[in-house]
Amino acid sequence: MAAPAGSLVAAVLAHSGRLDKEDLGTRIGRLSRRVEELKGEVCNMINKKYNEFLPSMQSAEDLVSKVDRLSSNIDLLKAGIETEVQRDLNVAVAEFTELKQQLERDTLVLSILKKLQEFDTAIKDYNTALLEKKYVAAAQQLEKARSSLKMLESRKGFELKILKALGTELTVQTQNMLYHLGEEWQKLAVWKLPPSKESSSLESVMHSELHLRTVPSKEEEVAGPPVASVLQAFAVLGELHTKLKIFGQLLLKYILKPLISYPSLQPFMEEQSDVFILRFKSEEPSLDHSSPMEVFYKIQLVFEVLHKYLLNVPLEEPAEDKKECRVTLAELLGDMIWEELSDCLIQNCLVNSIPTNTSKLEQYIEVIKSTEEFEKALKNMQFLKGDTTDLLEYARNVNSHFANKKCQDVIVAARNLMTSEIHNTVKITPDSCVALPRLPGPVAGDHLKMEKTSKLLHNDMVNLENETKLSQYTFSLPTCRISSSVEKLMELAYQTLLEATASTDQCCIQLFYSVRNIFQLFYDVVPTYHKENLQKLPQLAAIHHNNCMYIAHHLLTLGHQFRYRLTNILCDGAAAFVDLVPGFRRLGMECFLAQMRVQKGEILERLSSARNFSNMDDEENYCAANKAIRQVLHQLKRLGKVWQDVLPVNVYCKAMGTLLNTALSEIVTRITALEDISAEDADRLYSLCRTMVEEGPQVFTPLPEDDKNKKYQEEVPIYVQKWMTFKELMIILQANLQEIVDQWADGKGALAAEFSAAEVKSLIRALFQNTERRAAALAKIK
Repeated sequence: MAAPAGSLVAAVLAHSGRLDKEDLGTRIGRLSRRVEELKGEVCNMINKKYNEFLPSMQSAEDLVSKVDRLSSNIDLLKAGIETEVQRDLNVAVAEFTELKQQLERDTLVLSILKKLQEFDTAIKDYNTALLEKKYVAAAQQLEKARSSLKMLESRKGFELKILKALGTELTVQTQNMLYHLGEEWQKLAVWKLPPSKESSSLESVMHSELHLRTVPSKEEEVAGPPVASVLQAFAVLGELHTKLKIFGQLLLKYILKPLISYPSLQPFMEEQSDVFILRFKSEEPSLDHSSPMEVFYKIQLVFEVLHKYLLNVPLEEPAEDKKECRVTLAELLGDMIWEELSDCLIQNCLVNSIPTNTSKLEQYIEVIKSTEEFEKALKNMQFLKGDTTDLLEYARNVNSHFANKKCQDVIVAARNLMTSEIHNTVKITPDSCVALPRLPGPVAGDHLKMEKTSKLLHNDMVNLENETKLSQYTFSLPTCRISSSVEKLMELAYQTLLEATASTDQCCIQLFYSVRNIFQLFYDVVPTYHKENLQKLPQLAAIHHNNCMYIAHHLLTLGHQFRYRLTNILCDGAAAFVDLVPGFRRLGMECFLAQMRVQKGEILERLSSARNFSNMDDEENYCAANKAIRQVLHQLKRLGKVWQDVLPVNVYCKAMGTLLNTALSEIVTRITALEDISAEDADRLYSLCRTMVEEGPQVFTPLPEDDKNKKYQEEVPIYVQKWMTFKELMIILQANLQEIVDQWADGKGALAAEFSAAEVKSLIRALFQNTERRAAALAKIK
């Protein structure tokens, strides 16, 4: 068939005049029929091979040669026709258009047949390369076959039934290739993981191992390095990222993160004849957290091993005429795991290395240098790109992290102190210098700030000193007890401000406002956290009162002490705590006053059981009244004991005086309201009142030493407003009419100073019968 086809083309091209259209049409028709026959033979052969799986190697080669010859004949004929058409276009267009279209259809069919041929050739070459373990070549042939199949599938109007079989064949061969590559990959990198799924404990981590094959077997040596071949083949097939991602996650979970988290873990390398083993050994750690330098060294050691035996592999062969930098496997792995690894290094390593005080801040330069060297080493191994990473930025930004960590530590420490027990106390005296650090002397800059004042003093020295000097304790906090936690809280505030003076401007500002936050936190936390105890326990209420006054006392001068030591931004009046003082005083007073109201309520409740002090000649009524008086005195003595040596003396005396005054005032009110008091009632009422007068002052025991308390017991009238009123009532209960009139002294006597005329008249009417003498006495009370 090839010879007639050749003579046909030669005859056509040899014709020098007009083409014989009828002869040309006949010959093109014959050529078209031959193309159709050839198409059937090719499809039949492909179908037998990939659908019916019949061996036909020789016939396939014959078909290939026929296709090639026919293709060349068609090209020659097409060129001849186009030349003739151009020569006589006006005449030939209509006649040759149909012939040319038919020829183009035949050309398209032939291109389809070529693609089928290319697919078949690629599959044969793939099988050959796979048997020889040339994985890169095999993968490339598979991609060629895939490309040919895609081209066939994209041809509209040529939906061949055989394409489905070809697609199935390609899928089967691809999976076969991936299976072989997976087998090779498992030989190259072998993981031995802990038996349990939980890898969080140190014991389970110790069982992790990574085995890397270092020497290929003899039959593989010819094909080149197995690592490069396998990984490049994965890359060609588009499966490398999946494999590498799994490897990276295992590396992070079982090797890198444990090395960061457990200071006792050390990488242990063992090199055998054909394998390199990476495992762990445990050493006793010197600290709870490894230093960044130690962690970086261990991580770098692991990466060096991986780079040497596994990851120093280019992903694609470079073109012969281009010497471009190739992307290595190490760079791909770095892109996948670096973000998570750097976060872990920051959170579990660098965070713990941030200094806790300014004195150690300068030493942190070693950590920064170590971080730079670590990143440089990873960049040399191509794990990292040239850009600066979050890890190095975090290390370099140590001042900000120091301030944040310091502020966080300060607030946490302060809150722990606030939530500790209030009743653990220390004694504060005017001589105490609690939490006052020694500040350095003023420098030249500070003198400039006070220049105006100093000039006035230098120009005209005038002695304005008063001969009468104030006591050195005038502005001191009075002796009392405060919670030891509050003393530590103030020490923390002073120490933090002292560190702020030696810090950078930004850090100084943060630390200053952290100290303010301490006190604002106290204001919110303590009354809420200790609410129940402050309501129920009088001693705790007194201690809390002292705590608030102690803090307020220090806040008055705290800002001034550091005013010229802080950054310039805070020196212009912003570094103050005076605005917090009223709030703390109010907080302490409100808590103590609430406790005072509770105690007053209990006193009045006990006195309410005295049956209004009426009919005291009735033994039952007298016993009830006497019991009420005893209960009130017992309550006051108990309060006197729990507040003893806790409250400042003046606050103690005012508080006890107020409560005793409440009891006396209630008794006076009840007795003056009686309408009838017999002589026996008066005697018994006097006896009850005498008990209050004799034992009442004994509740004033502000100090543990009894001999020092007598002074305050003698000053009871100063603190108890109704004390003299109560004593005048006792006089009335035992006096006759004339004595009462003399005590009144026309409204100028001691009785008139304590009672109104109406109250005295009411008592006279209750105590004495209606006689002329009583009427005369009443007439004088006005």
